[in-house]
Amino acid sequence: MHRPRIRAAAGAVVALVFLFSHPPSAHASCGSSSCFLVTRSDQGVEQDGAFRVDLSFRYVDQSRKLEGSDDTDEVLVPKIDFENRAIEPDHHREVRTQNTQVQVDLAYGLTPRVSLVGSLPLYVDKNHEHFDDAGTPEEEFSNADGTSGFGDVRVGARYAFLVGGHNLLIGTAVVKAPTGAYKLLDHEGSINEPTIQPGTGSWDGILALNYVHHPFPSPFEWFVSGAGRFNRRNPLDYRVGDEAFLNAGFSFAKGPRWVFGLQVNARHAGRDDYLGEGVPSTGADSIALTPGIRLRTNDGAEIYGYLQLPVYQDVNESQLAPRVGLVIGISKSF
Repeated sequence: MHRPRIRAAAGAVVALVFLFSHPPSAHASCGSSSCFLVTRSDQGVEQDGAFRVDLSFRYVDQSRKLEGSDDTDEVLVPKIDFENRAIEPDHHREVRTQNTQVQVDLAYGLTPRVSLVGSLPLYVDKNHEHFDDAGTPEEEFSNADGTSGFGDVRVGARYAFLVGGHNLLIGTAVVKAPTGAYKLLDHEGSINEPTIQPGTGSWDGILALNYVHHPFPSPFEWFVSGAGRFNRRNPLDYRVGDEAFLNAGFSFAKGPRWVFGLQVNARHAGRDDYLGEGVPSTGADSIALTPGIRLRTNDGAEIYGYLQLPVYQDVNESQLAPRVGLVIGISKSF
């Protein structure tokens, strides 16, 4: 193996070790609309020995109040009382959650068909507003239970089953490590709600399959992809519901620099459970339209932006749902 290849492989190993060895303090759960769109860095394998870095900023405004698929004036959700191992129904009234996240995605081309991949949520901030003890004389407004910091990491591998001609078929397997805190306390000194915690506390798996068709030299390209996230129970006996994703879209290259695209993103989230009992106001189905744009720079980097607009949302019981999601970022191979 040549020395540059050795140095590149060593750099990839160091990056993957970094994912596991730096314990984070916060991570937003993926209950947001921008969690499941497909960016350019999700679509392929890297060239043999190449290293790609993708830095992105993600924002989701969860302030739409829904009961089923209908708007409602009030969203009452339960409290998980971990200290007494109980679910308290209709404990607090949700107002709004704003999610912001800075994330780095890494990929290294181990062979022409295999890439190692990893995701690091460098900074996650969840600004949360609700009324505690809803409907009681002790009811009070609180915006002190949000979280911020480093989040759960993901590492895995991507394999090109089909490369050549106009077609690309990629399979991805990822493990999510429970590196984010999941026992942070709320302003009253109790373990905070699982949806507000930085991490889930569980080892989870993600499998994905992505097909891309590009009839070169046509400026059009289209793709379809599917993914499943399989969640395990954490040490507090809480389990986030499994998730399934289906995405499809196309892009159009306007010259060598600009690429315009549109995606349809569908997500199904199963109901959470605590101690084997289903948790009310968890689980949802949603579909979003996601227009996007990419700019290729002279030095080979890509600057991109996606705006995710929900067009269908159906939640179990009542929940806050996303109004809009935004992802902007830059990626470059070395």
